[in-house]
Amino acid sequence: MACSITSIFKATPYSWLTIDVLHIPVIFIVFLVLTYFIAEDVRDTFKKVFRFQQRKDKRPIWQVGVGMIFYFSQVGFVEVFVRNLMVFDLGGMPMYLVFSFMNAFLMTVIYEEIFYPKLSKNQTPKLHN
Repeated sequence: MACSITSIFKATPYSWLTIDVLHIPVIFIVFLVLTYFIAEDVRDTFKKVFRFQQRKDKRPIWQVGVGMIFYFSQVGFVEVFVRNLMVFDLGGMPMYLVFSFMNAFLMTVIYEEIFYPKLSKNQTPKLHN
């Protein structure tokens, strides 16, 4: 969402395409209300697709996608606030994507250690008896 908002701040000859900084909180409040309804449907769909009710490991479903949240927040931060870092490449791949992926992986591991510690003591969940 943050990446799509950057188009509002681009220089444009049309005044109706620009937005005042004071209007941004109003936009995000409207987006929050809209995404609540969408997120509820998406959450129910993911529960059906991943057969969440039949899983023996009843970890909350939002914890599974926490790495993706970390990744997209870092990519969005670079694309919105630090656009000068987008020019560097690593073998044809944009460097900010590579570092965001590595950071998201490390942050997910740290997150799992803090918020889901019972797996960190070499105790793998026994899914098959």
